[in-house]
Amino acid sequence: MEERYDFKVDGSCNVVYGFDMSRAVSVLMNLMTDSIKATPDFAAKKDTTLNFYSAMPDSIQQTMDSSEVKLAKTSDLSVKMDLKKNLMRVSVNHVAKNTADLEYYLKNISKISMNSQLAAITKNTGQTKTNDAQQLITGQDYYTYEITPSRFSRIIDKIKFNAFLKRTQSTLVMAKAMLIDMPYKLVLNFAKPVKRVNNPKAVLSADRKRVTLETDMDEVIRNPAVMNLQIDF
Repeated sequence: MEERYDFKVDGSCNVVYGFDMSRAVSVLMNLMTDSIKATPDFAAKKDTTLNFYSAMPDSIQQTMDSSEVKLAKTSDLSVKMDLKKNLMRVSVNHVAKNTADLEYYLKNISKISMNSQLAAITKNTGQTKTNDAQQLITGQDYYTYEITPSRFSRIIDKIKFNAFLKRTQSTLVMAKAMLIDMPYKLVLNFAKPVKRVNNPKAVLSADRKRVTLETDMDEVIRNPAVMNLQIDF
């Protein structure tokens, strides 16, 4: 997983959640029978971007309030898939017009069901092998955020994080058993120099405008606080 924020001078921010599941797919593909690999669906290739809202069935759209509709309409899901080449990359993109919009997005993005969108794009190609990964994509709702024009702060909620681990336990166990590592990278690009970063693992660039934090799921499980971050700029 790579989480990237690009803050602009006008206060807007482009935020992208990228998930590269290619390594997991390469392992899981070895478990597929030759008959499945010979089907037209398996040979299908995708390089597509789909708007969250437009992909939702009417039944879901009708249950959303105006803020949720706006969030969905300003969020896109992109998929690059070529199973024969062990390629499966998913990214979620949103452009926040200001810090309040960004904070709302981060607090509520997990409420959008990704399953219907991903199914619409892949047309269920290899879907049985990606359902578990979807849990990891949609389930990361365990942060408390504070975002202002001069601060980016997030604290992991241990109760919510433990609930996430419980929901995804089978996926995490399977990944570990298959030696599928789960690295995590956070990159924040600011329009002005950073004054202070409180996480010792975070690396500040020479021009003080980029903060990078790298870890992996094993470390996060052992020490959730490694994900805590407060940046003053």
